[in-house]
Amino acid sequence: MQNETVSSVLTIEGQKKITMTGVDSVDGFSESEIRLTVNGKRVTINGAGLKVLAFSKGSGNFSASGEVNAVKYGGAKGKALQRLFK
Repeated sequence: MQNETVSSVLTIEGQKKITMTGVDSVDGFSESEIRLTVNGKRVTINGAGLKVLAFSKGSGNFSASGEVNAVKYGGAKGKALQRLFK
C-alpha cells in the first residue's frame, strides 16, 4: 500500500483564529502551544490563550482560537528520537 499525501490548507484569520485541513491528529495542546500531525509531519502552533475549537479525525478539519504568534512545520513525527538513539 502506498503512502497517500493529503492536501492541507492553513488559514489564520486576524491572528485570532486558525483553521487547517488534512490534519491526522492533535498530539497535545495547552494555552501556549498546540501540536498536530499533518501528513506524518509535526506542526506546532504557538501563541497565548489557545483553545482547540474542533477536530474531526474523519475529515481532518481542525480549528482553534486565541492569539496565534507562530506556526512551525517540523520533520517527521518521532524523527528526533530516532536520531538521538542512533
